[in-house]
Amino acid sequence: MTTGLQPDSPVSRISGLSARDLQALQAAGVENVRQLLRRLPRRYEDRSSMLPIHLIQDGDTVCARVHVFSAGWRFSYKRYFEASVGTVDDPHGARIYLRWFNMPYVSRLLATGMNLSIYGKARTYGGKMTIANPDFEVMDDEDAGHRLMEAAMGGTLMPPVEGQEVTPIHTGRIVPIYKGLPGMAARTYRSIVWKTLQQLAPDLPAPGYDVAPAYPYWQAVRDIHFPAAEELHRKARLRFALAECFEQQFRVAWRRRRVQGRPGQVTATCSAYMEEMLEMLPFALTQAQLRCVEEIRQDMASDRQMNRLLQGDVGSGKTLVALCAMLLAVGSGKIAAMIAPTQILAEQHYRNFCKLLQHTDVKVSLRTADHVDDTGLVLDAGERDDSPRIIVGTHALLYKKHRPHNLGLAVVDEQHKFGVEQREQFIASGVNPDVLVMTATPIPRTLTLTLYGDLEVSIIDELPANRGEIVTALRNPANMKRIISFMSKEMDAGRQIYIVSPLVEESETKKQASATAELNRWRELFPEHRIGLLHGRLKAEDKDAVMQAFQKGRLDILVATTVVEVGVDVPNANIMIINDADSFGLSQLHQLRGRIGRGEHKSYCILLSSAKPGEPGREKLEVLCRTLNGFEIAEEDFKLRGPGDVLGTAQSGLGSVEFTEWLGDMRLIHRANKEASAILDADPELKKPQHAPLRLLVQFDSDEGITC
Repeated sequence: MTTGLQPDSPVSRISGLSARDLQALQAAGVENVRQLLRRLPRRYEDRSSMLPIHLIQDGDTVCARVHVFSAGWRFSYKRYFEASVGTVDDPHGARIYLRWFNMPYVSRLLATGMNLSIYGKARTYGGKMTIANPDFEVMDDEDAGHRLMEAAMGGTLMPPVEGQEVTPIHTGRIVPIYKGLPGMAARTYRSIVWKTLQQLAPDLPAPGYDVAPAYPYWQAVRDIHFPAAEELHRKARLRFALAECFEQQFRVAWRRRRVQGRPGQVTATCSAYMEEMLEMLPFALTQAQLRCVEEIRQDMASDRQMNRLLQGDVGSGKTLVALCAMLLAVGSGKIAAMIAPTQILAEQHYRNFCKLLQHTDVKVSLRTADHVDDTGLVLDAGERDDSPRIIVGTHALLYKKHRPHNLGLAVVDEQHKFGVEQREQFIASGVNPDVLVMTATPIPRTLTLTLYGDLEVSIIDELPANRGEIVTALRNPANMKRIISFMSKEMDAGRQIYIVSPLVEESETKKQASATAELNRWRELFPEHRIGLLHGRLKAEDKDAVMQAFQKGRLDILVATTVVEVGVDVPNANIMIINDADSFGLSQLHQLRGRIGRGEHKSYCILLSSAKPGEPGREKLEVLCRTLNGFEIAEEDFKLRGPGDVLGTAQSGLGSVEFTEWLGDMRLIHRANKEASAILDADPELKKPQHAPLRLLVQFDSDEGITC
């Protein structure tokens, strides 16, 4: 019969647990050993360096082994318990005084003659070196009481039996610092974790698929909670990061192989429509656009389903590349459909497509919840020559009456704005149609394999030559007089202006600019100009009305929140002022800046911030002023904030990432990817017994961090 705790053992089986501690654990949802050990330390304190008593100075953070020479209650301006301690073999040597305030239970734990390990900050009070409320441990073994009694009766204080000294938990080592539970101090939780690790059953197998058998799983669990040396908790985290990375990469490799093996439609048999449209353009595609078009064409020409991500910086021409793909599908007798996250964006695509295709016989249809284009054509017209071949819409395309038939190519614009189920529902409009998803959010190259490893990736890393110049400047709000004068001149020349604020309304807790307050301010400054307000709390139809008014030039200034981050093109808008710019993320600032520079006019992005040089907020703004390259900005954002924060909404595709180290470590990602591929090469259907945990992994697709 196996003895010791198992991962599924209830916490009530942990010996030495009080009823109060058990109640606190259960109230916090910690029901078993697995859940207990999954709560990892927030940080560690190195309390391993012992300092001799006579060397302690005022202000030192002290970790020391001491002997209690006297202990008792003292009275001063308040009552406290004090212990006079020193070196055990030097009864007349240096002393340090430990004082506990408002901690009466300490008097029941300490007595003269005990040996302690202490940790705290030393201060000099009244000529005495003292430590207030130090962390401490009694280092005597179970026989200490008997030895102390013998000494009190005139005998010699015998040393403890060799090997019986208590192992320190809270002092004298690398100490884990946990977040406390309601009703339980962090120190108590630390003690419970220690007891649990000591009571684990021997030779427990690693859970799931063991990707690092050379470093035993349960040894790594011990090292991450109570490392014997500084480097061991980092080593343990890397071991778990590799395991987490492997699980994610294995799922990606599994999906990728299933997608690659999925039959599809041949949707690039004729490029006549695409070539006709390109010949009519007043400009040439960039080399990056041409490369991406060719990558997409090769996919569409095969009999396998295309699943490709088109990634490009703001204004790089992704939509034109997508239109080329849609025209390839049309030339092959298929219908191509694009879904956009907002009605106004869908309408913009529709108008642009109609303009670009006005000299061809390709018909374009718009489908939104409250608007259908005026062609009077229906979507279920089958192969009729007069049926629309390119369909642009919003979420309305997910509903039966607007759903396209004979869909050969599904294009998802701003794919991160749609849920997984919505994307799947849209793609299901056809029979294994080719799929092209687009994102304007630059992603660090180190994360592309992680986030989109199951997709082929095309990157437009070059901006068109016809984009207007953008100047980015960092200014203090105290310089507004010159900025207002500059704005006035630009509006007199017919230009339009965005003013972006982090808040909708003023807040008592956040001292940041709000859109509503800014609206009143700018109406006072420019009473003769037309000023509109746009924020997320407006109804959808009101937002669309304001944005259309700005787009059509009926507003001179648009005061807004970040809802304009993903918006329509307003070529005449050439100034963006961002209030409290340091409160925004770096990539978000870049997205906002992408709203200007859409026309031929020189554009200006003015970042207002009071952040001082050297502050983190100032650092990211200086990066934005240095470069317009979204991929460089994404890499800098990755360095400044770390992978966990950079992922943002994209992280939902990964589940819960506990060990973020692997997100920025291409060595771990490549190692995990290589091992996953090797397993699937040798056992494509995972039929071997040792791969049973992997079958469960891809069957239920559950994302976990440490799994005990």
